[in-house]
Amino acid sequence: VSSGIVLVAINPYEQLPIYEQDVIYAYSGQNMGDMDPHIFAVAEEAYKQMARDEKNQSIIVSGESGAGKTVSAKYAMRFFATVGGSASETNIEAKVLASSPIMEAIGNAKTTRNDNSSRFGKYIQIGFDKRYHIIGANMRTYLLEKSRVVFQAEDERNYHIFYQLCASSSLPEFKDLGLSK
Repeated sequence: VSSGIVLVAINPYEQLPIYEQDVIYAYSGQNMGDMDPHIFAVAEEAYKQMARDEKNQSIIVSGESGAGKTVSAKYAMRFFATVGGSASETNIEAKVLASSPIMEAIGNAKTTRNDNSSRFGKYIQIGFDKRYHIIGANMRTYLLEKSRVVFQAEDERNYHIFYQLCASSSLPEFKDLGLSK
């Protein structure tokens, strides 16, 4: 097993015009090193190697809380959806990453850096057909912070679901959940 390129990115905590459609097209088809380091360069390299070697590729997005991992994954998927010919047809990025409100309630919490921080890891698998067009995707999640259930650091909160349940305890539907005690 060999490792490919490594990209170190910094979350600017604001939207920058470096992730637009025209930037995707600028990186599409380029060789690594011909352009500035970018998440689109990493995605292009993986896409080209998948097509050339006909082997599965992986992109690992890692970092501390608030580093922008989820957003980086979205940008990579936007790149694949655009170069894979499915951006306008299926909006695969939105379908794959649109966490349901229930999943977000169970897996997200307020941290000192983010009021809605995902506290679970994600494994996203994107399927391509023989023409290298996206044909589907699935996302598996796993909780990383079980300790948050019984302890929270100062200025942080438990998972959203606990506060949502408390806030809705007076609703008639709540009685059916068997959680009144």
